[in-house]
Amino acid sequence: MKKYLVAFILILFSAFIHAESMDEFIGINEQLGKKIPLNLVFKDEQGIDIELSKLVDKPTIFMFVYYECPGICSPLMSEVAAEIEQVNLEAGKDFQLVAISFDDTEGPALAYAKKVNYMDIFKKPLPDNAWKFLTGDSASIAQITNAVGFGFKREGEDFVHPGGLIIVSKEGIITRYLLGTDFMPFDLKMAVIEASEGKVTPTIAKMLKFCYSYDRESKRYALNITRIAGIVTLLAVGVFVLVFIRKPKKQTTEKGSQ
Repeated sequence: MKKYLVAFILILFSAFIHAESMDEFIGINEQLGKKIPLNLVFKDEQGIDIELSKLVDKPTIFMFVYYECPGICSPLMSEVAAEIEQVNLEAGKDFQLVAISFDDTEGPALAYAKKVNYMDIFKKPLPDNAWKFLTGDSASIAQITNAVGFGFKREGEDFVHPGGLIIVSKEGIITRYLLGTDFMPFDLKMAVIEASEGKVTPTIAKMLKFCYSYDRESKRYALNITRIAGIVTLLAVGVFVLVFIRKPKKQTTEKGSQ
């Protein structure tokens, strides 16, 4: 009896894990130490084809967004714009910024309009090559997002997606992730310095990838109730089965002592 109950629990766990793996991944699955495909070609905000190998020649801060996002993309880029002015490093010289739209329907005209909006924010003008706004076809987008572990999903006209920055060395090696949309200038500066040294630094806030998902209606991260409820249910079943297994043994012992 006991072995059948244990087998039943294992089946429940495996079924839950299988169901999770069948879902389309949305989040950031860190690929630290891996090299991005530098042979990919995107269009810049001028509509000119540019290969990533020609672009990534210094520590590069990548942000994966879509330019018509009604949620966290604009706050993410605004935060970056605000923070890099407080970093004692020179954009375009010590590091560079690259925004890539993961919406393959967006083109250079929209990228250019978005670039103009953000370049106007800076008190001290940035060099034109300091922050590139790229667009691309679905194949190139899929390859780069898969390479950096950025999972997203289209829902109607919008996307469900995570927010964060991915820092890459001049050799194209992923050295650090900064999750969320709020960053300290010190963290941004250290991420760039580490990338310049080729130093790979793991992320501390890993729970964000598992327990939280983006709520498109409220435009904020919220607890993934379905996933957590599934885990709680399995734990409850496990506790019940353990109690069920131990209880007959106790009763048998009591009868034997009488």
